[in-house]
Amino acid sequence: MAASSENAKKPAQIPKYIKFLFGGCAGMAATLFVQPLDLVKNRMQLSGEGGAKRQYKTSFHALKSIIANEGVLAVYTGLSAGLLRQATYTTTRLGLYTSMFEYATREGKNPNFAMKALIGCTAGGLAAFVGTPAEISLIRMTADGRLPVAERRGYKNVFNAIYRISTEEGVATLWRGCWPTVARAMVVNAAQLASYSQSKEILINTGYFVDGLFLHFCASMISGLVTTFFSMPVDIAKTRVQNMKVINGVPEYKGAVDVIVKVVGKEGVFSLWKGFTPYYARLGPHTVLTFIFLEQMNATYKRIVLKDESKGGGGL
Repeated sequence: MAASSENAKKPAQIPKYIKFLFGGCAGMAATLFVQPLDLVKNRMQLSGEGGAKRQYKTSFHALKSIIANEGVLAVYTGLSAGLLRQATYTTTRLGLYTSMFEYATREGKNPNFAMKALIGCTAGGLAAFVGTPAEISLIRMTADGRLPVAERRGYKNVFNAIYRISTEEGVATLWRGCWPTVARAMVVNAAQLASYSQSKEILINTGYFVDGLFLHFCASMISGLVTTFFSMPVDIAKTRVQNMKVINGVPEYKGAVDVIVKVVGKEGVFSLWKGFTPYYARLGPHTVLTFIFLEQMNATYKRIVLKDESKGGGGL
């Protein structure tokens, strides 16, 4: 009887399928704002590839050159792939993270930082495998404009890209660079999701913050900075592996480690953080917008559907 009464008092939880839906919608909404930065980041990471002269001196030079040579709308090249990536990758990672976070919460006490990092790492790795086809399409579509006209792949949209990649190069090519993508996602999500949750707790405990938009903004900016630093070397390896061409049956790189070795040897160790500004400029706002959209959707659902007026989005 006591147990029954205890269960009755337990507040209703957001259904798992809603957590997945909100995760994907939040990521897609954020991508609409930051796609141009993703384009610049990818172009910067590919600049100087193979020992060639760097095409862009700075992120602003890259953006200016893209607009001058390809037109204003070119900054949204690959948007369809970016949205599909969020619909697959972010739906999975945030849905899994919030579900596992809720499971690991005991008697109202959030899991510790190590557990948050483990949950984020697991969610990110699984989500990366699901999102790799959209990821490789995004890399190729955003990189296309830097090539001579005769060498461009000319994908019309993400579905055309996936169809052509699978028919022209084989279905397995859709998962080329899968392992560096998974490794990057594990690093990104362990850093991003864990640091976001932890930053929220620390900031609230200072007594200067309450659960709301400003707290979400500050925590996600901290999370974005931490994530950028730790994930960039893995990201540049992933980008180059996914964009590489196979010439006479010989791929440009043997794998992610080969990319790192060649980049450090030919371009210098700091080239592993090439494109840091557009990467953070993209990841920072994307992190902020994704978490703010997600927190607001969760809070709105709790208030309207679950009739729960408590603060916070729940699960982050």
